[in-house]
Amino acid sequence: MAIDERKIKILQAIINDYIMTGEPVGSRTIAKKYDLGVGSATIRNEMADLEELGYLEQPHTSAGRIPSNKGYRLYVDKLMETGRLTREEELKIKEYIINSAMYEVDKIVKQACSLLSELTNLTTVVQTPSVRSSYIKSIQLLAIDSHNLVSVIVADSGVIKNHRIRVNNMPEPETIQMINGVLNMRLRNLTIEEINLEVINNLKLELKGFDELFNGILPALYETLKESNNTEVFVEGTTNIFNYPEYNNIEKAKEILSLISDKDSLIDLIEPSSEITIRIGEENYFPEAKDCSIISAEYSLDGRPIGKIGLIGPKRINYSKVIAIMGQVMKELNKSLRNQIIE
Repeated sequence: MAIDERKIKILQAIINDYIMTGEPVGSRTIAKKYDLGVGSATIRNEMADLEELGYLEQPHTSAGRIPSNKGYRLYVDKLMETGRLTREEELKIKEYIINSAMYEVDKIVKQACSLLSELTNLTTVVQTPSVRSSYIKSIQLLAIDSHNLVSVIVADSGVIKNHRIRVNNMPEPETIQMINGVLNMRLRNLTIEEINLEVINNLKLELKGFDELFNGILPALYETLKESNNTEVFVEGTTNIFNYPEYNNIEKAKEILSLISDKDSLIDLIEPSSEITIRIGEENYFPEAKDCSIISAEYSLDGRPIGKIGLIGPKRINYSKVIAIMGQVMKELNKSLRNQIIE
């Protein structure tokens, strides 16, 4: 049995209605609310066919139907209209991101996470940048007293690592300046992964005669390498899900709270893609997420992906509006991060 144009219009009307009300939709409701040019008896027959095709489900013995995972997928891929933001929403996003631009990258990203949660009324999760995905912007040695220096490693993602280096003989300021020049010439614009044995050996040759200092810098670099996979997972709007009647059921509420509290699993569910992606229901491979939709996107620094943001909610969300908000926030966030590099 094929899904023809009339079935598609009826399915679209049912999903739109269910997204708005959260109540199973009957044929009489569709006949009254939507001018489809057919009566409720015809709509009822078409709804039965749509159920047989797997696009609708009947949760109770009542006549009302709700969309299935397959129905939502068709809707998201083919049927929903492009959402539009109000002028106020557009300005709020711009202003919020611009005002956060004075912060380091991870703070800008957290601000975007809070904004998404507020505007969509969903739970938002963000993975902050890791050093491994960043380029070294600068390395500086700074003397703090007669026997201690601090090495400051700054990545282009705004991540900063400080390490203390103890020396018996403090070099002269001019020598420290010269060593800083060598470090930056050799290491700037390399990723942490690119600092291999060859790079370190070349560095050792150039710093011949400053073995004590080189032997102090090396652990600082290795410590940064060791920590380079560490990223923070930040969750905002955990309680937003309880605004949806779907989570009035205590078992469903427990499942979603269990998912949100397991940050490692949560970030695995966020799709790594420069495009906005949507996983619906059982497309999410964790059982706790089988009744959720997860909308994901990567944010970038100079066109290079450095972290992920996801929105989590019930399957019954206003996809067109949520995707429009997500798209605008990601656009402004990536622009703000690009400006960080230029500055």
